[in-house]
Amino acid sequence: MTGALTRAGRGLLEARPLTAERGVSRYAEGSARVRLGHTEVLATVSVEHKVPAHMRGQKEGWLMAEYSMLPRSTRERMNRERNLQNGRRHEIQRLLGRTFRSALDLGPFRGQTLIVDCDVIEADGGTRVTSILAGYAALHDLCGRLVAGGTLRVSPLVHPVGAISVGLIGGEIRLDLDAAEDAAASADLNVVATAGGLLLEAQGGAEGSPLDPETYIEMLRAGLSGAALLLAEMRQQIG
Repeated sequence: MTGALTRAGRGLLEARPLTAERGVSRYAEGSARVRLGHTEVLATVSVEHKVPAHMRGQKEGWLMAEYSMLPRSTRERMNRERNLQNGRRHEIQRLLGRTFRSALDLGPFRGQTLIVDCDVIEADGGTRVTSILAGYAALHDLCGRLVAGGTLRVSPLVHPVGAISVGLIGGEIRLDLDAAEDAAASADLNVVATAGGLLLEAQGGAEGSPLDPETYIEMLRAGLSGAALLLAEMRQQIG
């Protein structure tokens, strides 16, 4: 193990401590707060009774996601993201939107748009995977409320989804990188998967030297297993 990048007692394929709580907002239709190590994300779901132009007349609703990092989510204060053309922000929002639309049957939401807002309160690596976990937990909260209130008979969450980061440091595969590990990785992936270990998306690759396909596949397999385990742990906490 690289000496300067110790893992505080956790193994190379172990995630950081996870805490998850849903129903944390008085006003949002669904909400959750998830902390993974020192990375913390607040997610809320809002329901609007309208859809974008491309969804008008369709038999299902729409879902979109927004992502932001609060000014003191990092060691040095960052400016608020007022530039809507921020490339990283848009990339993450598209990832979140694809993930949540894969998890949810939007048929019961015809004529409605679900907006999932993921705000990073504190960042120490893995903000996009923590946002996926928090957003899923907030959707779980929304659907649970709709079923409990009699609006829906069954939950439209059809595919529980989770995510985890995977990195290669000194030839070793590690799961759930913190910021220091992420900066040192020669290759990294963000793996998004279902509870059953099916792949939704893998983002990333080599940071320097090319990566051989066998190592990439090994990293992907570790990520699929790790994402499923992390999701199972969160689902136990959110009920």
